[in-house]
Amino acid sequence: MQKWIGTFVLLASAFTGYGQQKFDVVIYGGTAAGYASAIQVARLGKTVALLEPTAHIGGNVVEGLGGADIDNHKEFRNSPAVSGIALEFYRRVADMYKRREAFEKMLAEKRKDPGLWRMESKVAEQIIGDWLSEYKIPVFRNTALAESAGAVKKSNEKITQIQSTDGRTFSASVFIDASIEGDLLAAAGISTVVGREPNSTYGETLNGIRAETTHAQFSVTVDPYRIPGDSGSGVIPTIQNEPFGAPGAGDKNLQAYCFRVCLTKNEINRLPFYKPAGYQRGEYEIYLRYLRAGGKLYTPSAQLPNGKTDLGAWHDLSHNLYGMNRAYPLGNYAKRKEILKYHETFTKGLFYFLSTDTEVGALAPQLQQEWAKWGYAKDEFTDNNHFPRMFYVRDARRMVSDYVITQHHVQRENPAPVKDPVCIAYWPTDVHSVRRIVRDGAAYNEGFVFGGNYWRPLPVSYRSMVPKKAECTNLLTPTCVSSSHIAYGAIRIEWTFMLLGQAAGIAAALSIDQDLPVQDVPYKLLTPQLTKSKVVIDLDQVGIPE
Repeated sequence: MQKWIGTFVLLASAFTGYGQQKFDVVIYGGTAAGYASAIQVARLGKTVALLEPTAHIGGNVVEGLGGADIDNHKEFRNSPAVSGIALEFYRRVADMYKRREAFEKMLAEKRKDPGLWRMESKVAEQIIGDWLSEYKIPVFRNTALAESAGAVKKSNEKITQIQSTDGRTFSASVFIDASIEGDLLAAAGISTVVGREPNSTYGETLNGIRAETTHAQFSVTVDPYRIPGDSGSGVIPTIQNEPFGAPGAGDKNLQAYCFRVCLTKNEINRLPFYKPAGYQRGEYEIYLRYLRAGGKLYTPSAQLPNGKTDLGAWHDLSHNLYGMNRAYPLGNYAKRKEILKYHETFTKGLFYFLSTDTEVGALAPQLQQEWAKWGYAKDEFTDNNHFPRMFYVRDARRMVSDYVITQHHVQRENPAPVKDPVCIAYWPTDVHSVRRIVRDGAAYNEGFVFGGNYWRPLPVSYRSMVPKKAECTNLLTPTCVSSSHIAYGAIRIEWTFMLLGQAAGIAAALSIDQDLPVQDVPYKLLTPQLTKSKVVIDLDQVGIPE
């Protein structure tokens, strides 16, 4: 902790009194892509500012996501695609845990060992803070883009200046939107989309409303009505009372968000689950009905260093709140805060309910006994009562450019060719269900797509990172890349964002050096820089799943 405080002071001193309000590059969003972009820009000798709307830099990995989604599935080994600045990050993680020798041995032997890639959030935040301080990168925390119409100023399709909510202004030659929400894109007038496109839009088969959702579907039949069997009585909480819709049709639904929660059994470090303000026991009726029907609810397991979890939600019934995030991407800051608070209260309440409720104890005593052993880790998220400050925004706005990544780029058979890859995204098209509705008189999760054997690793095109030239010529995004809903599921992984952030940093510097719109940066100039940074862009180097 003392080391992190020292790092914070160093970062603060790096920009306190920093008179230059004009930078070569301004990056909005301190996500994995944001800090990777900032480091890469600094390495190339450009001035750079990193703006983050919250108080913490690092995105999901500093908010509970300690699992790296690397070599954690038996069907494939995706670590060969973890390269460039992403591999540098995980080497720093290995150094922090004094396991570098084991880490390098694993890489040399081409062996899967997912535990060697995992970390605690507090460790990730310290690594990122130290890394940024090495380059003396000015970091502006609690600096959100203004919500007013004049938040972004443009001249001849170029952004000249952006303004924060407190009135500060930042100018640059190139801007990078590294947020997940895509707020800078939208404020700059860039075309974006939210939700699921119809399958017909790009000739896909996995987009839009799913005719059948089998992955993480209810394992038992759960009555959805307030009065069991009475469809006229309304539905219980967590269920949306709406029509199924036409299979393949598009909608504005988003895959569910959830907190990645750090828990521990360590008595010394454990804060027992507590009843949150606003707790409503009736919110958890579906969990009781699930147990009564013979369902088996999830329990935590320690997969991170020092006996901690990064408890996620990918089960048929968990703290994934399907359909409860629809207003988030386009909502103002107050609406987003409201949605975040609801998820927080619900999640805390669920853990309290499972670990203490007498009816849960009667229905599933072993379940309750296991949950009661766990609690929040006292040494994590110390500024937020040991609970993550931010939930996992899996999908928000996506840019719509002249080039769109679709299912056709991810499919194994006859994939659409990519002539300008900046990295390899090695992950299935992973989209969680978007809503919980009633189907055939029972609760039904709709929209989950994961795995299968139809997919291959995805070479991510540089063209997907730049907007239409008529809309803006000096803005890139490594996080809201131009892609369909289903294709984005293969991209939205933290280490992939690091690599895309690195590519955005390289492209931004080249755009400045060549005095070219970002759309016109020659790929032949980008490739040597990617190679120099040891970024893998050749599919032959990573292979395909079995």
